[in-house]
Amino acid sequence: MRNHEPRASSSCAACKFLKRRCTPTCIFAPYFRSDEPNKFVKVHKVFGASNVSKILIEVPEEQREDTVNSLAYEAEARLRDPVYGCIGAIALLQRKMVELQVDLAIARARLARYAANSPPILNDHGSMIPNFAEFPACGGLVDSFIQNSSDTMNDFSQFPYIF
Repeated sequence: MRNHEPRASSSCAACKFLKRRCTPTCIFAPYFRSDEPNKFVKVHKVFGASNVSKILIEVPEEQREDTVNSLAYEAEARLRDPVYGCIGAIALLQRKMVELQVDLAIARARLARYAANSPPILNDHGSMIPNFAEFPACGGLVDSFIQNSSDTMNDFSQFPYIF
């Protein structure tokens, strides 16, 4: 963990930005290195140095780096989208996930329909390719696939505009 690395005589990014002397016990020094000034600037702009200091003091030392990374992520998201912050990114990803689930359900339904309606497939020698159910490792694979596809389609029946 880089928290306990000996520091050079230079100030941490927080102390440089706040124009104060960086002490050996500086709460910011292990988490806001001098070569990452923008990280502290963004966190300070959103949360304020005093609030960040209070948060870091209250958090156990082994969780502080994760806390700072979380604050930096939220500050970045808040600066990009002042109204929703990281919640906007989460909502966007959730919408995309629902769209992909609907697309997957449609593809499964089409595949199931195709598998149910297609004639037996013949190989190069004129014999029929065996059904998946005939293989012990795949027993019932197609049946479970068709069942899962129809279940998934029922789950998305609330989206009439897609079908």
